Amino acid sequence: MSVSLLCNRVLGCRNAFHTFSRRFIIDMSYSQHFMDYKRSAIPSSMKKMMATKRSPNFREAVSVQILPVPTPNDHELLIRNRYVGINASDINYSAGRYDPSVSPPFPVGFEGVGEVVALGLSASSRFAVGDTVGYLNDGAFAEYTLVSAGKVIPLKEPQPEALAVIVSGATALIALQRLGELKHGETVLVTAAAGGTGHFAVQFAKMAGCHVVGTCSSPEKVEFLKSIGCDRPINYKEEDLATTLRREYPKGVDVVYESVGGAVFDLAVNNLAQNGRLLVVGFISGYQSESGLQPVRGATLPAKLLQKSASVRGFFLPHFLSDYSECVLKAMQMQEKGKLLCAIDDGQMDKEGRFVGLESVYRAIDYMYAGKNQGKVVVEMNP
Repeated sequence: MSVSLLCNRVLGCRNAFHTFSRRFIIDMSYSQHFMDYKRSAIPSSMKKMMATKRSPNFREAVSVQILPVPTPNDHELLIRNRYVGINASDINYSAGRYDPSVSPPFPVGFEGVGEVVALGLSASSRFAVGDTVGYLNDGAFAEYTLVSAGKVIPLKEPQPEALAVIVSGATALIALQRLGELKHGETVLVTAAAGGTGHFAVQFAKMAGCHVVGTCSSPEKVEFLKSIGCDRPINYKEEDLATTLRREYPKGVDVVYESVGGAVFDLAVNNLAQNGRLLVVGFISGYQSESGLQPVRGATLPAKLLQKSASVRGFFLPHFLSDYSECVLKAMQMQEKGKLLCAIDDGQMDKEGRFVGLESVYRAIDYMYAGKNQGKVVVEMNP
């Protein structure tokens, strides 16, 4: 079928192409006249979150704005978001810590799952209107997001479980594979183990044949960690973490998957085994401060590492994109086969109810920083 015939049949429109050098499957300048594949009108405007100032206070930094629905270029997809993911680093991004050269206003949000409702001509060689996709791209906190076709992941259906893998699952898998160098029989400590990336780290470490210790903050999370294979969950509100580790693991732990920072980082360093590896995947305890950091005992770090021939290794996902596609595909295949649990927390246990609609992103971030979540925090955009 020719492209023009496809356009006429799907969209019921004529003259949908511009000049030969810049042709589109959908001319969004007339978007209010078109219907998408589910017979819903594609609006001319949408809600989108924009950081209007740099601040670690997300509510202060970010506002919901009404902006035009964008037009896809030749290689782009216009995605109507169904689910968007919440990350601890959303606050780092709104504070401008990743790229201080970027001036407000700038879009926020990292990953989403949704349906393709418009696309450029080149993009149509791989995708079609109606396809379900996931993506890792700036500007996910919006009703519609433009994404390059090369950055999206085809999905069978718009499940939030796929969303959990895109950032959180990929972070855990790549960090443990590339930097953890896990060996069968080693002991792995996962901090914030019931969180979005922590619960993946627990499972991947168990798959590698390791003994897994996980920290958490409630009896309910202890039971959750047991259900996904954690050998020794530690509720640090009921047990002293330092005392427990010294008593039960006197030789130390071989690998620490660390995302809390501050005093927990210091404790992790003190409990490394000989040749231990401490993976820094975040330091959430400091993100809401002006500096983004909590103090650590850095002056003693060289001596402690030297005494144990240990190492501290930082992990930032954008630096490992060469591994990204393979690891995301691997994790999604494991999830489909029931070998990997992708735990989703959509606020169903929150007193104000589930996170639905763009404005609930604010509440979802507060919920995560309060330590209430069990698994990946997700906001449903279009129920």
